[in-house]
Amino acid sequence: MSTEPLLEIAIDAPQWETLPLEDLCVRAAAATLDWLGLNGAPASISVLACDDTRIAALNGDFRDKPTPTNVLSWPAEDLAPEAPGGRPLPPGPDPEGVLALGDIAIAYETCAREAAEMGKPLADHVTHLVVHGILHLLGYDHIDDADAAVMEQLEIEILGKMGLNDPYRI
Repeated sequence: MSTEPLLEIAIDAPQWETLPLEDLCVRAAAATLDWLGLNGAPASISVLACDDTRIAALNGDFRDKPTPTNVLSWPAEDLAPEAPGGRPLPPGPDPEGVLALGDIAIAYETCAREAAEMGKPLADHVTHLVVHGILHLLGYDHIDDADAAVMEQLEIEILGKMGLNDPYRI
């Protein structure tokens, strides 16, 4: 039985109004949680849809990299695997039975530029980045080659199940 994720979406940049962002986020979250077998309990995720200026400030504040990026994430808990290439720990529910996963910020201009450079629809790229951000919330990362291989393969599988192309295929 699949439970729809609990999403809180804050639109901080008017450009996002051109996309059905809530639908994209719900679909990406549901597909990711379903693929990972985490669809029994509701999962709570906050999404900030911002512009490059705001994400650059966040990137500077939290990562000491004051430049725009496509997506940032702040996991509610550290679920990272103990060894590179391993599977993260599963999230545990809070007292109300909700999987509080964390927060994601996504920047419109960077996403739009990347989508145009890749020749793909903006909605597809945003969907990919939401999946990517949720995987970060769940303890996946791409700093190390072994971890990157695991995370990229999951992204390919989840997006494929959604009918979207492999985002890493050149």
